[in-house]
Amino acid sequence: MSILRVTHRTEYHYKQPVELGAHRLMCRPRDSHDLRILDTGITITPQPGQLRWMHDVFGNSIAIATFTEPAAELVFESTFRATHFPLPHRTLVIDDYANTLPLSYSASETLDLGPSKARHYPDPEHQLDAWVKSVLEATPGLATLDVLKTMVAAIKSEFAYKRREEVGVQTPVETLALGSGSCRDFAVFMMDAVRCLGLAAQFVSGYLYDEALIDAGGGLVGGGATHAWIQVYLPGVGWVEFDPTNALVGGRNLIRVAVAREAAQAAPLVGSFTGAADAFLAMNVKVEVQAE
Repeated sequence: MSILRVTHRTEYHYKQPVELGAHRLMCRPRDSHDLRILDTGITITPQPGQLRWMHDVFGNSIAIATFTEPAAELVFESTFRATHFPLPHRTLVIDDYANTLPLSYSASETLDLGPSKARHYPDPEHQLDAWVKSVLEATPGLATLDVLKTMVAAIKSEFAYKRREEVGVQTPVETLALGSGSCRDFAVFMMDAVRCLGLAAQFVSGYLYDEALIDAGGGLVGGGATHAWIQVYLPGVGWVEFDPTNALVGGRNLIRVAVAREAAQAAPLVGSFTGAADAFLAMNVKVEVQAE
């Protein structure tokens, strides 16, 4: 067990004061058996005229800030402290009928999983299909979990990580063509690849840290930016975390903030402004994960 403190600061800078539209912030992590929230805080400059909270269709906590005064700088800083109970490394025991591919979910599971099984991006030349086929050919026996482990390892080995500050994600076909991408791009790529197999998958946004560094001194155990990965629904064990950027299976080193059907629905911060076309100067993001 460890107590983690996460600070997430986002700054927007403009050439002159602009009219700020509503901003939608996803910063409160999802309580679970492996993460218990102790306290949270949020500071916004300039102070919003109204800050209201809601739950979206996936049960994520959403803060919506609206502003009444123009500003040349906009800063969001969210913090939370949480007790983390790292899950032990364990063997994932899938129900017998789902242990090999292809598998079919039960009727009730199929109804509930719905759109999370549907591919989202076009693949007119079946390039992603061909890539998935190569993974299947490299996995003797077609054991479901082995296929997914081969897939997550292949993404890490075949594609170069490239941090991107631009809004949005690459399509899986674009990632194949470029041979590189960000954690968001890799998550989207694997999500559609998994759906090629008829499996249900969800996009996850949150934070990454290294549990091994907690006792190494200094306290800093992760940070830099938000992170993205996916969950795959496997009968018998439920939603299982797969991080293709780091070839991680299981959520031991991951802090979930938002879970959604597609990447755009889990963006940490979305907003708008009204001003001159060249008014926007820069956006800076800083994330720190510390162990107390």
